[in-house]
Amino acid sequence: MTRTARIQAIRAHQADNVATALEALPAGAAVEVEGAEIRIRDDVPAGHKFALAGLARGEPVIRFGAAIGHATRAAAPGEHVHRHNLATALSGEVAYRPAGAAQAAVTAEPLPAWQGYRREDGRFATRNEVWLLPTVGCVAPLVEDVARECAARHAGRIDAIAGFGHPHGCSQLGDDLAGTRRALAGLCANPNAGGVVLVGLGCESNQLDELVAAVDPASRGKLRVVRAQDAGDERVETVRAVDELVDLLATVERETAPASALAVGLKCGGSDALSGLTANPLLGLFSDRLAASGSKAILTEIPEIFGAEQALFARATSPEVFAAAGDLLNRFKRYFLDQGQPVSENPSPGNIAGGITTLEEKSLGAVQKGGQAPLVDVIDYGRQATRPGLTLLEAPGNDAVSSTALAAAGATMILFTTGRGTPLGFPVPTVKVASNSRLARDKAGWIDFDAGRMLDEGRETVAGDFARRLLAIASGEPTAAERSGQRVISIWKRGVTL
Repeated sequence: MTRTARIQAIRAHQADNVATALEALPAGAAVEVEGAEIRIRDDVPAGHKFALAGLARGEPVIRFGAAIGHATRAAAPGEHVHRHNLATALSGEVAYRPAGAAQAAVTAEPLPAWQGYRREDGRFATRNEVWLLPTVGCVAPLVEDVARECAARHAGRIDAIAGFGHPHGCSQLGDDLAGTRRALAGLCANPNAGGVVLVGLGCESNQLDELVAAVDPASRGKLRVVRAQDAGDERVETVRAVDELVDLLATVERETAPASALAVGLKCGGSDALSGLTANPLLGLFSDRLAASGSKAILTEIPEIFGAEQALFARATSPEVFAAAGDLLNRFKRYFLDQGQPVSENPSPGNIAGGITTLEEKSLGAVQKGGQAPLVDVIDYGRQATRPGLTLLEAPGNDAVSSTALAAAGATMILFTTGRGTPLGFPVPTVKVASNSRLARDKAGWIDFDAGRMLDEGRETVAGDFARRLLAIASGEPTAAERSGQRVISIWKRGVTL
């Protein structure tokens, strides 16, 4: 249904005591919100909040039907509500207890089939590519340079040849080194990498033999290994390994794949106040269809769950999953506190400029990406998602680190919502979903889908178009990031550097 009158502001939930401005509202403007007129008291930028009723000092400020913090001073109806008069209520660790509510069944319509590449282990890939991965930063420029050379020479034979450099793999100890190794091993196992060339230097902490041993045995047959310090000409050997893999993969063709073969990562970055009203709920609707299809969805960015975790945890399919989810959040909070940092040190400057005030507000918008899908598993950084439904993955909020973690967990496509925009893509097709139509219009070279349409056209129409577009991308249509060559990895570095 097309909107016939311009809506200037919107209330996200009936319980909310603030509304969000959809356009800049000058002081003195009269704005209608659900039939009631509100006189704006001071200038409210687009995407920012204003009070619907008088707020007392200390009173919870409600958005998305939940508290996003408390008022630090009284605010009159129509007054701008942001950093000057709203503060977080988050502190430290929480003792999570099950609410005892029954797990609701997902009633969404299953997704249709798509066209993918079947791998020997039975999984399906959205791309048929050769990836070059260095064990250590010392050989990162080599793998990227060889990848560019081979991509030009083999253009059109397979979907892509990509080299993913990183600066880690040496001067690391213990769990930090193990995390780097697990992340790289997970990337090796991703179905989109039909072949992988691992290039080591020889003297690094992240030794090739240990890395190969960490790769899932079912994926080791697609690996080719080059040891630069032992090779006569490491570049010639790396090129030869790529050529061999391309020859093997060039005959592989797409075939009909069931929707259950999809593995989709869920991510948001550069959010604005509309992210929780349009783009993230749109991903939630798709996540429900993934769950109804027996597919895998993977949710991460653990710090951007703080303050919104209770509804997510209530969908845990077992007491063990519930306990693991609570342990993960508290472990992440302890990670912050041990560094002398508050758990609420988020949103980013771009989020704040876009109208998001507190971490609770950001989190309540972010968790909507998971829809109502059952929470079936909780996995550590570098581990693989194996169960149909929604998996919670340990990783920070940083775009590149968390998106790489999603690919290492087995995601063959990443859905990335944004209200501010970013051109960056990651190893698997990264679908950029704009929360507002202005961004989609102005950054057509970055954005793959305009979720701002939901404000005009309604949820169901846009959700149907979105699902069709995603299945087309899974079946081979390139994303904006793929067309522009924007593909990187970033590994989570947590320990000391020697």
